[in-house]
Amino acid sequence: MDIQQLYQEAEQAFAQAQDAATLENEKAKFLGKTGKVTELLKGMASLSHEEKKTQGAAVNALKGQIEAALNARRQALADAQMQARLNAEAIDVTLPGRGRTRGGLHPATRTLARIEQLFASMGFAVADGPEIETDWYNFTALNNPLNHPARSMQDTFYVEDKDSTGLPLVLRTHTSPIQVRYAKHHQPPIKVIAPGRVYRVDSDATHTPMFHQVEGLWIAEDVSFADLKGVITDFLRNFFESDDLEVRFRPSFFPFTEPSAEIDMKFSTGPNRGKWLEIAGSGQVHPEVVRNYGLDPERYIGFAFGIGPDRLTMLRYGINDLRMFYDNDLRFLKQFV
Repeated sequence: MDIQQLYQEAEQAFAQAQDAATLENEKAKFLGKTGKVTELLKGMASLSHEEKKTQGAAVNALKGQIEAALNARRQALADAQMQARLNAEAIDVTLPGRGRTRGGLHPATRTLARIEQLFASMGFAVADGPEIETDWYNFTALNNPLNHPARSMQDTFYVEDKDSTGLPLVLRTHTSPIQVRYAKHHQPPIKVIAPGRVYRVDSDATHTPMFHQVEGLWIAEDVSFADLKGVITDFLRNFFESDDLEVRFRPSFFPFTEPSAEIDMKFSTGPNRGKWLEIAGSGQVHPEVVRNYGLDPERYIGFAFGIGPDRLTMLRYGINDLRMFYDNDLRFLKQFV
C-alpha cells in the first residue's frame, strides 16, 4: 500500500470524526492490533535485511505522522467542546451580584465537635497526630506485622519517603496510631479519643478514599467490657438525643483487640426504626499492643473503639450518600448554615 496514500486516508478519517468515540474507532482502524499500519509492520517479515531497514523507517515515520494527526484532531475536538461549554455557561455581567452570604460549619465538622464535647464530658482527653505515619505506628505496633492478612484492606496510599527501617511511609489508615503515640508519653489511667482524617482505597455511596474516624482508648488497672458498654451506650444516646436507642455487641475480629466486638444500635423511631445499624468496632486491647504502649499487660488492661463519625452524620441528618459531603454543592451545604 502506498504510504502517502495511507496517511491521507487516516487524516481524512480523523477529520470526519465529530466526537471522541468516533475518533477512537477510526484510530483502531489504522493503529490498532489489526490496523492497517500494524499489518504493514507484520508484512515486513518476508523482506530482506536491507529492505526491512528502508521499509521499517518509512512505516515508523508514517506511524508518527498518523499519531500526530490523531492528537491534533483530539485537541480540536476538546477545544470545540470547551468552547461550546463556555458559550452555554456565559455570564451576564449586567445581573445584580449575589451579595455576601453567611457561612457555616460543614456537617462533618459539626459532628466531630459534638463527639469531642460528649467524650470530654466523660473525662476523655482529645489527641492529635500526623497523617503520614510510619509502618510501625500504623501497623506493627497495633499487632499487625508485615504480611499479616488483616493488612490487605489497608495497604493503600504510600509516599516515596521511608522510615528509619527502610519501609515506606503511609497515609494513616486509621487514627489508632495516635493512641500508641499518646500512651507512650502518658501514664495510666489513660482516657483519650483520637479524631481525624484517614485514607483507604474505597469509594461508593457509604465510603470515600478520605474519611473521618474517632478512635477511643481507656487503659487502667481495672477497666472492663462493662465500662466499654456503658461509655458507648451513654455516648450514642446523648449524640442522637434518644434514651430509647438500643445497643448490642457482636463478636468479631480485630488484630489489635482480643476479644473484639462490632457495635450495633437500633432506633425505636424515625426512618431507621427497628433496624440494627453497625456503628463501631471495639474490643479489649490486645496484650501485645499494651506492651507496645510501653506498659505491662499483666498490670494494665483496657478497651479501644473506633467510630465512623461520617456515618453518624448521615444518620443524624438523614443523608443517604457520603459523597455529598465532598461535592461542595452549595444547595446541600446551605442546609447546615
